Amino acid sequence: MKKLAVIILLLAAVALIACAFGGSGEGGADASAYLRIHIRANSNGEDDQAVKYRVRDRVVEVLTPVVAECETKAEAMQKISRALPAVERAARDVLRAEGYAYGVHADVRREQFPTRVYEGATLPAGVYDALILELGEGAGDNWWCVVYPPLCFTGGNADIVYRSKIAEIVRGFFAR
Repeated sequence: MKKLAVIILLLAAVALIACAFGGSGEGGADASAYLRIHIRANSNGEDDQAVKYRVRDRVVEVLTPVVAECETKAEAMQKISRALPAVERAARDVLRAEGYAYGVHADVRREQFPTRVYEGATLPAGVYDALILELGEGAGDNWWCVVYPPLCFTGGNADIVYRSKIAEIVRGFFAR
């Protein structure tokens, strides 16, 4: 009976925490917790949109080791800010190899973004810190993701282990 009461209390605590930090009830999130990335194509022309994805692939290769060990958003922002020249160089190299003459500009800044859904996580409309990579005029549709916490910069690492502190507490309680 005592163990059942503890389980019920733990579940109630988890529900309370989820309500307190869950945002809008639609999977909402606190904008200050995220560092986004937006790669904005030169235009919505088919060729500009296609090269945007080739740039994305190269930029993800460049940034994955930069953010792989980051433990905080502030650390990720600092490391990415220092890596901006490498990001621009990588994007420029792809554009030149593909025959595009327009420029590239990368910057980390705060911007207003609309609500977006990524793999079940809803990022509500709001002001977010973001790495913005503009290709040419930057007037086309963008590719976006979240750099921190890393939703698209895992590098395919199969060694990632997810832990639940609550599950550890419950296992420890029942191990007695």
